[in-house]
Amino acid sequence: MNIQKIMSSLEAKHPGELEYLQAVKEVLLSIEDIYNQHPEFEKVKIIERLVEPDRIFTFRVTWVDDKGEVQTNLGYRVQFNSAIGPYKGGLRLHPSVNLGIIKFLGFEQIFKNSLTGLPIGGGKGGSDFDPKGKSDREIMAFCQSFMTELCKYIGADTDVPAGDIGTGAREIGFMFGQYKRIRGVYEGVLTGKGLSYGGSLARTEATGYGLLYLTQELLKLNGIDIAGKTACVSGSGNVAIYAIEKATQLGVKVLTCSDSNGWVYDPDGIDEKKLAYIFELKNLYRGRIREYAEEYGCKYVEGGRPWGEKCDIAMPSATQNELDGDDARTLLANGCFAVSEGANMPSTPEAIEQFLAAKILYAPGKAANAGGVSVSGLEMTQNSMKISWTAEEVDQKLKQIMHDIHEQCTRYGKESDSYTNYVKGANIAGFMKVAKSMVEQGVL
Repeated sequence: MNIQKIMSSLEAKHPGELEYLQAVKEVLLSIEDIYNQHPEFEKVKIIERLVEPDRIFTFRVTWVDDKGEVQTNLGYRVQFNSAIGPYKGGLRLHPSVNLGIIKFLGFEQIFKNSLTGLPIGGGKGGSDFDPKGKSDREIMAFCQSFMTELCKYIGADTDVPAGDIGTGAREIGFMFGQYKRIRGVYEGVLTGKGLSYGGSLARTEATGYGLLYLTQELLKLNGIDIAGKTACVSGSGNVAIYAIEKATQLGVKVLTCSDSNGWVYDPDGIDEKKLAYIFELKNLYRGRIREYAEEYGCKYVEGGRPWGEKCDIAMPSATQNELDGDDARTLLANGCFAVSEGANMPSTPEAIEQFLAAKILYAPGKAANAGGVSVSGLEMTQNSMKISWTAEEVDQKLKQIMHDIHEQCTRYGKESDSYTNYVKGANIAGFMKVAKSMVEQGVL
């Protein structure tokens, strides 16, 4: 494999898509050695096929706001790879969304979904629409217009979107209603649905809980008890909230959380009562995290990220590239010995280099945050079988999936000095299943 040649070709064809190019390079560097041991992969040009999506849909989304004015956004769906199952990946609604970001997320999703052991391929979608400050009626108008176009390309056995940043139960409900209205079928075409119409118990908690289940496995393998440790968490959305909840249940003191405006540091820890306040603040009142600091009299910092605070475990759970090389050096200097990612690619390449060089316990997002898509896959199974599992049954299956993901990472990531490189392990484990499936299905 000539990584430089592949990357030069991609950079020429896809200029400016920095996140996508970053994600591809990370995977190629990890799998280079094992790829070169399989001439059958090179013979059918697996890499050249894998790094390009099967297809990309870009479309206009026109809707009317509460003032009666017409608004226009761009919608995207990237169907990246279906070698092991129908395309599966969330819909991100955020002003930063562009094709490069959707491609990066879709590419990551291939390997994350492969790691789960479930029959789901990689895809992603979304729009540059900003739900913040919009009324419920405006959200509904956008979602219905978005789905009017998206419904042409998805289906229960073709492509099954889910939620992501900006797309919660409210948005999924509006989209599902529009899909059913247009297509005239009631099927599990979206995951993250409400419990009253086909959703799965424990889906809302799944990404945050899964993050802690894998982190617990990570520490246990190294003889470390997670109870009594301190943690810094970024974000205050779905992933962060349930990561904090499960961490607290496991005896971890969580010191921080954040939003796009700033972050809070609570030396007493974010307990169950305080977490309930954050949940209500964010999900009912759409407030800002500074209000937490005002309520509980703790430190609030406008802008920036919470990685300057001393902690045992860091869990970046907000967005991509939120933790850079300087942040990594600060965490290491302050004694942080584990980083487990709740977001997709939240650490920059320089930060990852710092973690691996220091040989701390580092779990990349494609392994650590796979709990959400795992339970989405379980929701698809329940929809297909026309059954519902209990929350306990789903949680037990989630624990087993995260345990299995950890085992795959350690199997492929163990290095000669006995250090486990989870980046390498996750990428190789995810890649091998997809690559073998592509070879067996012939040149497409």
